[in-house]
Amino acid sequence: MNPRMFWLFIVIVVVSFATEVQATDPLPSWNDGQTKQSILTFVEKVTTSGSPDFVPVAERIATFDNDGTLWSEQPMYFQLFFALDRVKILAPQHPEWKGKEPFASLLKGDVKATLAGGEKAILEIVMATHAGMTTTEFEKIVKSWIAAASHPKTGRRYTAMVFQPMLELLAFLQANDFKTFIVSGGGIEFMRPWTETVYGIPPEHVVGSSIKTKYEVRNGKPVITRLPELNFIDDKAGKPVGIHQHIGRIPIMAVGNSDGDFEMLDWATSGEGLRFGLLIHHTDDKREWAYDRDSHIGKLDRGLNEGPGRGWTIVSMKDDWKVIFPFEK
Repeated sequence: MNPRMFWLFIVIVVVSFATEVQATDPLPSWNDGQTKQSILTFVEKVTTSGSPDFVPVAERIATFDNDGTLWSEQPMYFQLFFALDRVKILAPQHPEWKGKEPFASLLKGDVKATLAGGEKAILEIVMATHAGMTTTEFEKIVKSWIAAASHPKTGRRYTAMVFQPMLELLAFLQANDFKTFIVSGGGIEFMRPWTETVYGIPPEHVVGSSIKTKYEVRNGKPVITRLPELNFIDDKAGKPVGIHQHIGRIPIMAVGNSDGDFEMLDWATSGEGLRFGLLIHHTDDKREWAYDRDSHIGKLDRGLNEGPGRGWTIVSMKDDWKVIFPFEK
């Protein structure tokens, strides 16, 4: 073999090897390191038959928070953007809102003053904009908004603001016979219309906050109507309760990004056998946002203090992720 053919052969071998390695890497957007390896090792142990840590398929439950874990949550929760847009649409039907808070400030474009009312103001906005229609009507409204609304900073559709490394993690778990669930403080019926398309998570695998509904017959047709009353808040200590009610099994893996997820991770990782807790730490102020202990959205304080001692893995978005959003690829 002449030298030229020899080096051509070497190049082909190297390229082929690199391509094969890339093709077999289930988490290509994750940088190699301890964080990525801890995920791969956990999945290998619980799915390898004969392993002392083997977990039967029926018990392979993984729960994921949504806001700040699977997609961004800054400068405020995306569902709140949806609610604010709904207020503007519904305002002509409610002239009294011009002199009533939190609606008055919102209609003047003063979102900061609107949110100064805290959870009470947010809840009032959600109740006014998410109720009074059937569940089918609400689903259509959500789908239309998701298809058209854009993030105020990036100009991207909100469903483009999902985290590419997390999409890969979901796909990796699903390929290894995990049942993946969303367990979020967000509205269950706000998420269900689009999670299967975006995450591969069907609506029956979504657990979230909810308002009350009732069955009734309209024009001879049975419908479920949404009422302006709170039913369940799926946040903090409510998350394990929601998991118990909707899923009926304790997860062996739980993933979140804030102290609102602490109880979910605590409950999941305190069970018998090998368990895995994962916290997403927003550390990249260039590609996304950097925030934690003092943030008004997605505060992460207790998790940073206690997570490592509980054996939880903490992801640094800046250090552990090659890309953050799918549109960066």
